[in-house]
Amino acid sequence: MSSRPVWLLPSMQGYQPAWWRLDVLAGLAAGTVVIPQAMAYATIAGLPVEIGLYTCMAPMAVYALLGGSRALSVSTTSTIAVLVATSLADLSPRSPDELLRDAFTLTALVGVCLLAMRAFRLGSLVENISPATLTGVRIGVGLTVAVGQLPNLLGVTADPDADGFFAKLADMISQLPDAEPVTVVVSASVVAGLLLLRRFAPKVPAPLLAVAAGIALVAFTDVEERGLALIAAVPTGLPELSLPVLGDVFTLLPAALAIAVMAFLETVLVARSNRKRAEPQIDTDQELLAVGVASLAGGLTQSLPPAGGFSQSAVNLRSGARSQLAGVVTAVLAVAVAMFLAPLLDDLPQAVLAAMVVVAILGLLDPREFARYARIDRAEMWVAIAVTGLCLTGGMLLGVAAGVALTLVLVIRHVNRPRVRPLYRREGGGWTTIRPDDGGGVAGTLLLHVDGPIYTGNAQVTVDAVVAAARDAVPPVQSVVLEASAVHGVTVPMLDALRTLQQELATQGVPLRLAGVPPETLEVCRRDAWFADAEASGLVFATVDDAIAAHGRSVE
Repeated sequence: MSSRPVWLLPSMQGYQPAWWRLDVLAGLAAGTVVIPQAMAYATIAGLPVEIGLYTCMAPMAVYALLGGSRALSVSTTSTIAVLVATSLADLSPRSPDELLRDAFTLTALVGVCLLAMRAFRLGSLVENISPATLTGVRIGVGLTVAVGQLPNLLGVTADPDADGFFAKLADMISQLPDAEPVTVVVSASVVAGLLLLRRFAPKVPAPLLAVAAGIALVAFTDVEERGLALIAAVPTGLPELSLPVLGDVFTLLPAALAIAVMAFLETVLVARSNRKRAEPQIDTDQELLAVGVASLAGGLTQSLPPAGGFSQSAVNLRSGARSQLAGVVTAVLAVAVAMFLAPLLDDLPQAVLAAMVVVAILGLLDPREFARYARIDRAEMWVAIAVTGLCLTGGMLLGVAAGVALTLVLVIRHVNRPRVRPLYRREGGGWTTIRPDDGGGVAGTLLLHVDGPIYTGNAQVTVDAVVAAARDAVPPVQSVVLEASAVHGVTVPMLDALRTLQQELATQGVPLRLAGVPPETLEVCRRDAWFADAEASGLVFATVDDAIAAHGRSVE
């Protein structure tokens, strides 16, 4: 067995020599998708396209060293790019060079936040963010990205004073008569081509074909003279070392935390979706470490914050990737592009990148998710709608923050419900919470099962529920029996609730009895003076039958 620490090269554990060919081919195939796509995402963030290219280098290589997912491809995503754009837009006026340094500082801060989350083991807590919140963020991001790409798709200049989704959309609608015909034709052709390839030839590297077709169109025709805009010149060579701007750390920290949460959630979600049954489970702590260090490396090498992406990871999986060696191959391919092919990218039309972005985010826009929430839980539906609206009107950061807060509200709403439900006699003996056809009740006794531990959040509502059930019972009850076999933890609020419940029921002339309390729970409860006295006076019974028999109740 290898002595290599589990945190280093975890995806290479049990590696077989026959796999390397699959990994090399998968890395090359993923590179044809992830490299042009990452360049397109850099434009979403308002950064030069080479920043997306750089994101496929150090972050991807670092994740390959530390990441636990074997088929995950890590660069950046449209969600992360929009959050970066929003974060930079909130800064005071900056020169282009200052804005770039702030972007790289933000990437490094995201890494710090992820590593802090790892240190405090917050991975499981972050994973509790509701799917409705993520749906709202995805749709908000998708619509924001789409409207942000309209100027490049139409060949018009966006109004710099148009702030927010609706203002930008209105601006684009007003400029439709001024759209450049050649740009519109190119944009429509690329969108149609990408969608057709996705539908009928999913294994074909459609983004690479789109980039190659766009460069060839500019090289062999006069479309540039007819108004088709090109991207800025891409520098040849590797990224330079970029040190964080310490003076802007506190300004960027809230945005970094939001981006860190989204990067972690996206990475874990994609990693788990791509995990094969025979592969190890995804360790959230390991992923926090891997993406955190990758983001730190990206901040020092002029990159966007990294995260696992669905499309390139799907290519990795389809191509047979067996480990993160595929990610190393993709990173090497990105280095080769930067060193030798950068001049070719100078002929790439902006419309091609914009079309690639729009097609990539179409999967985010699925209104059927709202209908599903409406069928199952309307509260979740309203959370998704609220987060979407806040993302569109107040920005991505506000939407993410509100989504996290609403998630906590939903969690509290769920766990703060009464922890009791009716208990019935099972045919053939014993007790069940499933109501039988013959009623299964016990004359004169209200039988209730306690679902689990009682604490501050649900103590009072549980007391109120039991008191109300006893008060409203028809015919009236002469005793209440709580079956507590599921209570394996003791809290002071639970003991206080039992005392209050006993007193409340006593005012109705109804005694309270506990049955089936686990021995370890009973031992802790006896440390409370009130409970010890109550037990001595007949509060506790070994079984429900004993509690009923002690009061001479007859079974229906």
